[in-house]
Amino acid sequence: MVVLLSVIGVVAVVLVLLLLTGFYTVGQQSFAIVERFGKFLKIASPGLNWRVPLVDRVVTRVSVRVRELIVQINTKTKDNVFVDLELAVQYRVLNKDDAWNAWYTLTDHEQQMESFIYDTVRAKVPTMELDQVFENKDDIADDVKATLAEKMREYGYTIVQSLVNDVRPAANVAVAMNEIVAQERLRQAAEHRANAEYITVVKAAEADAESKRLSGEGIANQRKAIVQGYQESVAALQQSTGVDAREIMSVVLMTQYFDALRDMAAGGRNSVIFANHAPGEIANVQQQFMDAIIAAQSVGAQPPGYQASTPRRP
Repeated sequence: MVVLLSVIGVVAVVLVLLLLTGFYTVGQQSFAIVERFGKFLKIASPGLNWRVPLVDRVVTRVSVRVRELIVQINTKTKDNVFVDLELAVQYRVLNKDDAWNAWYTLTDHEQQMESFIYDTVRAKVPTMELDQVFENKDDIADDVKATLAEKMREYGYTIVQSLVNDVRPAANVAVAMNEIVAQERLRQAAEHRANAEYITVVKAAEADAESKRLSGEGIANQRKAIVQGYQESVAALQQSTGVDAREIMSVVLMTQYFDALRDMAAGGRNSVIFANHAPGEIANVQQQFMDAIIAAQSVGAQPPGYQASTPRRP
């Protein structure tokens, strides 16, 4: 009897331990697929679950979190440039039904998706030139997403997003593209520099022309004032002294001549000027001034206030 009770106790302990081994847990954001004797039994939800020991077994756990697949593709563009594209596809399993399809209908889901991606990209990119590939990356990604969403849905996978992360042409093509961009920037810089120099030259010429115009107006006004002063001085002296206008002009011109000599001598940067100022030579200088006046009179250019009279030597 004692032996029988001992045997029963041992069997009970074994049974309890065996039953306890049937408990298992399923993590959050995942499902567990349970089979009985190799046949699908159920899909266990997250939390604590139980299976019949030695009869049921958990064959796999399917995550419902978003996963990412990175694919590198080498293909040729319409203008015969080979490029490497890096695509990222984000996908997930949504529910229990999708978990069943993801496990039982497809052996290698990543390999299957890569095949669809290769087929889509190599059908799209060869219809585009290299610049269009860079400009229309979103179109390529949308085509990949649309294709995968249609094809992978029956296998229990939902495509969340598709991205073209990088487009890398061959190294020599990249160097050539950079050189084209650099030359274009240099051309634009040269154009801007030439425009700036043109504006500078034009503005300088305009400023010089305006300066000369104002200078000419100033000189003209100065000479006008001088002539007007001569006219008033000659008229006043002629009225007060009764001396002939030619004599007065002779004195005025000689005065101006000596004033000019004085100004030249006062300037520290003037060159040496030799002038003969013997008494006889002074008379010659005065005669030269008078001859110039007579010549001006002969062509109708008489000095202001000048009155024609018979030439007289001093």
